[in-house]
Amino acid sequence: MYLAAGLGIGIAAFGTGLGQGRAVGSAVEGISRNPSASGKIMTSMIVGLAMIESLAIYALVICLILLFVVK
Repeated sequence: MYLAAGLGIGIAAFGTGLGQGRAVGSAVEGISRNPSASGKIMTSMIVGLAMIESLAIYALVICLILLFVVK
């Protein structure tokens, strides 16, 4: 179970980092193209980052359940 939990959170962290990096990169590119829309872009980016981060938190919860509940 320890190996499964470690691999699970590792893969989730990798995917989350990759997704957040792409989202921020696209937001910065959008702001550089149209600075007047920076408020809307930033708001959408922050909501999107929260959704992406929630996936990592769900993976962490599942890994903790694997470690401490499942025998």
